[in-house]
Amino acid sequence: MSLIVVMTIVDIVVFMGVLAFYLVWVSNLLRSIADGLGEVNDMVGDVIGHASTIVPDLQHANRTLGSISGALPLLYGMAEKIAAKKTARPAARPARVGAAR
Repeated sequence: MSLIVVMTIVDIVVFMGVLAFYLVWVSNLLRSIADGLGEVNDMVGDVIGHASTIVPDLQHANRTLGSISGALPLLYGMAEKIAAKKTARPAARPARVGAAR
């Protein structure tokens, strides 16, 4: 065998070894990601379980906040009128000189 054939075989063997190492490394990374996603899935299930108990209260709070937010424009208008009355006070009347009571 010539030197070029031997070097080609060595190159192929090294390439296959590096490729195998890379695939094992990627496989381990994907496995750890899958384990993490499994834990996240369990946590999401817990959150959904906890949230299902408070959904009726949240719906009641949303209804209450909706009625409050509906009243805000009216309250804002009333506050503007009060502020306008406070800032636009009538000028004081000058005292009458010589007026008898």
